[in-house]
This record gives sequence, structure tokens and C-alpha cells, in this order.
Amino acid sequence: SEAYEVLSDDTKRREYDTFGQTSEQMGRAGHGPQGFNQHWQFRSTIDPEELFRKIFGEGAFRQGHDDFSESQFGFGAAQEIIVKLTFAQAARGVNKDLDVNVVDTCPKCRGSRCEPGTKPGRCQYCNGTGMETISTGPFVMRSTCRYCQGTRQYIKFPCTECDAKGQTVQRRRISVPVPAGVEDGQTVRINVGNKELFITFRVEKSTYFRRDGADVHTDATISLSQAILGGTIRIQGVYEDQVIQIMPGTSSHTRICLSNKGLKRVNSYGQGHHYVNMKILVPTKLTSEQKALVQAYAELEEDTPGQILGVSSRKDGTKEAYAEPQNLTKIVREVLEKAKGGEDDSSKEPFREKPPEDEPPKKETESSGDDDIAKRRI
Repeated sequence: SEAYEVLSDDTKRREYDTFGQTSEQMGRAGHGPQGFNQHWQFRSTIDPEELFRKIFGEGAFRQGHDDFSESQFGFGAAQEIIVKLTFAQAARGVNKDLDVNVVDTCPKCRGSRCEPGTKPGRCQYCNGTGMETISTGPFVMRSTCRYCQGTRQYIKFPCTECDAKGQTVQRRRISVPVPAGVEDGQTVRINVGNKELFITFRVEKSTYFRRDGADVHTDATISLSQAILGGTIRIQGVYEDQVIQIMPGTSSHTRICLSNKGLKRVNSYGQGHHYVNMKILVPTKLTSEQKALVQAYAELEEDTPGQILGVSSRKDGTKEAYAEPQNLTKIVREVLEKAKGGEDDSSKEPFREKPPEDEPPKKETESSGDDDIAKRRI
């Protein structure tokens, strides 16, 4: 039978195990009535992974290959470092000293990968070509030499420090320049050794400044008298203290802009702005004198929306305080009325009597002159 012929013939049996059919069966199936291939299927019992292992070797199935050796400092170099900064450090800029793992040239062999005093030779397996030829059945493949890893050199005495890698993981102290005005989450890239290191900055929030890009916002508290009469205050700035001029009649939540007094811009020139939000501090405890002055002011206030506690309105439209301290309020009221009356009197020109006109001098007669002479003689 056909099965007996296949099993008894080693060649046909090998073809059947490999392709699922013998060469004769494939020939018969490939020539149909129209003369072209029909119903041909390829089936193999060989594991594909095992086939690639035979062709490319074990090195082709490694998940990763490091060109450096681990050391007492760790198994690899740092890829990203998180640096924490205060608001002042981020605003002004600072140099941060960090201890990081870097991949650099082996200090023992200085990159030669050999023990000191020895030299590498030509690889005997690939004859110095870095490639090797592997024949597996009908396949002929060329791949990287498994012994020299394509370096074309064979190291008889490998360096014990770097394990013939030429590089090791080393601990190094680096100084990272933090640019002024850096923002939270911003990342910079620097070269350390033979690798690149990414540094991400984390900026702590300030209890005084509120940041909006390069602009900052702060709150400033002023007294009631400063809000009414005006004045100046000194506030803390990003880089130096600032003096703000308060205009008379400043209301609460008035925003004052200090141009170019904000943070420095990292990716452009210039600085942001510093916005100051004014808040009026209303006193909660008053002395008798202060309360009397406020009540006297309340009596003179116009366009009051609603009623004032402790102050009543009269029929003639005036106001009068009835809460304590009434005596002090009355004294203040009298002083104000007296001062107002004095201003009215001083504004008027005082009455002055017109001085009398001088009488013309009397004419001396001749007789009067003779009488004088007579008197002298007597």
C-alpha cells in the first residue's frame, strides 16, 4: 500500500514528516487537468523557534543586550531624575548637585576590554570578518558572529572590571544648572558620560505667590484710612521689594499691575508682570475715641445704602448717633460745627470803617504873624 511504501522508504518518510507529502504526491497534486498547481499545502512538524535557534543561535532570542557591565552602583544608568525645587530657587535659578549613575569608560581597561598589559586578537571563528555562515539543510544564512559579537576581535584575557564590555556603571556627582523661571514639570536634557540624562523639575507651590506662567499674583492688605486717604505700602517682590502708591478712594479687590516685575521667561526674553490684589482690613475692635470719630463720620455720610447701626435718621434728613459713646460723639460733632463756623467766618472779609478824610490846613493870616512877634517882644 501507499502507507507501507512511505514508511519503508527513509527518503519518502523524511519528506512526509517535513512537508506532509512525498515528492511523488506533490507532483501528482501539482498537475491538474489545466496543468497548474492545485491543492498543495505545506505542513511542517519542525518548531519555528527551534529552526531560528539553529540558524541564528541563542543570541538572536535575547531580549536585550547591554554594552556595559553592572557594578556596585547598580545595574544601569539613570534615565530620568526628578529634582525638587522651592519657588525661590525656580524663580532665581540655582545649580543643583546630584549623585547619579552614569555609563562611562571602564577605569581599569580604559575601554580596551582587556586586562591591562594584554591586547585583543583576531577572532578565529569568523576569521576577523565579524560575520559567520550557518548552513541548515537547504538554507544558508549569514549572521553576526556569536563569539566576537561582530567586533572582529577575540579577547583571550577579558577585563574583570567591565566583563569585556569597555564600559561600566559609575557613580558621579554632576552640577545641574537650573534656569531662572523654570516651571513645574519642565524637562531638560543633558549629556552625562556616554548617555543622555533627562531631568524633570518639580516646583513647590508658594504660600505667598500665585503663578500663572511668567506672571505672579499676590494679595496686599491696607488699612481703612489708607484706602480712604491714600498712601504707600512696601510688598515682597519676586526678586526685590516693591513700593506701591495707593490712590485715595481705593476700594477692595483693586488690582495694581507692576509691569516687568514678574518671573523671567525661560524660552524668550523679558519678564512677566506682578499683579497685586488690594484688600482692605476692617478693624473689628475700636476704642471709644475711634468709634466716636466713625459715628461722627456716619452722621455726615451721604447716600448710605440702608441703615447704620447706632445712627438714626431725622425728619430733616440729618443723622444723629445714639449709641455709646454719645458724649464723645457729641464733642466731636460740636468741634466739627465750630470748625465749620470758623471756616465760614474766615471766608468772609471783615468790615473796616473808612478812615476820615484829612481836613485841608488852615491858612495863616498876617495878623497872626504880628501877634506872635508881639508876644515874643513882651
